[in-house]
Amino acid sequence: MAAVLAGALLIGGCGAEDAAPDYRYRLTVEVETPEGHKTGSSVIEVQQTVMRPGSSPGNVGVSRRVRGEAVAVDLPGDQTLFALLRSENNVDWASYVYVYLKPAAPEKEFVDQLDDVLEVKGERQLPRMWPPVAWLEERSAYPMMVTFGDLDDPTSVQRVDPDDLAASFGEGVELKRVTVELTDEPVTTGIEERLGWLPHYYDKMLDGNRLRRSDAENRFANNLSLGGFAKGTIQ
Repeated sequence: MAAVLAGALLIGGCGAEDAAPDYRYRLTVEVETPEGHKTGSSVIEVQQTVMRPGSSPGNVGVSRRVRGEAVAVDLPGDQTLFALLRSENNVDWASYVYVYLKPAAPEKEFVDQLDDVLEVKGERQLPRMWPPVAWLEERSAYPMMVTFGDLDDPTSVQRVDPDDLAASFGEGVELKRVTVELTDEPVTTGIEERLGWLPHYYDKMLDGNRLRRSDAENRFANNLSLGGFAKGTIQ
């Protein structure tokens, strides 16, 4: 633990009740286009806190909080691909990427395993799918990807199929890879410069409704909120 505490990638300290390292990573999305290789990246911070709910010392959990923003990749034709902080099946995807990448160590105590995210050294390419584990079935390892018909209109948001970018952006546009890498660089900010309306959507979905509604006219926009694009970076 002493060696971990001394690591440059640690953002916060660890105490008896908070023996979990905070860390940052760079999420990068690479796309091949007829105009060449296009990339976008964002530095995301994961803050971990060990929780001991109830009175039992053995009752231990961990709370993970994310600070950061979606990745934006500028593509030909003034189009933009956004890779969100969530996936199709996990709104907390950004906080779990390194949990899934860290080496399995079932022999370790739960709290000791939390340090293992720092053992995931160097740039790592995400697999297309996370394998089944415990009660979880096979699921996408990629962040949810979207674009906008009009960047000034949140209701124009459209789902992007990572396996078929050409359907959204035109022939010859193809996702090359998605990578992550631990870093001590500052958390990325400024997405509101692209999406000027975003700060005004802290209390509503992208279709303008306050809550998700099964009868929403634009079900996809009604399923997305500010948290998919930015967490802890917009005042």
